[in-house]
Amino acid sequence: MSGHGEQPLEDDGDEQASETIMQLDLGQSVYDDDGNEIGQIRGFERGGFFVTTREGVESLSVEHSRAGHEYGEGELMWRCTECGEMGEIDDGIPDECPNCGEPKEALMYWTED
Repeated sequence: MSGHGEQPLEDDGDEQASETIMQLDLGQSVYDDDGNEIGQIRGFERGGFFVTTREGVESLSVEHSRAGHEYGEGELMWRCTECGEMGEIDDGIPDECPNCGEPKEALMYWTED
């Protein structure tokens, strides 16, 4: 075995592995195995999701924290991971991308100079 992925139990017999599918949303809190909150979901990508560990919009990305100091003022926006469409966050992130129709899960926070 490669050592990656799910390992079967020694005594699992005929039991099949099962996977619990959860609905995740932007702003939802994420917890570690001990039940401690580690942050809130701030964006999604094909391989998973991004978590912010600080309070407030400024902490949503390192780029946003750095923007506005030397390189001009950074602006927090949303961006579609499928088509690249971007938009203002003034009214929140839309339920779907207005350009390609991908669901909200395909949209992530983005900073633009």
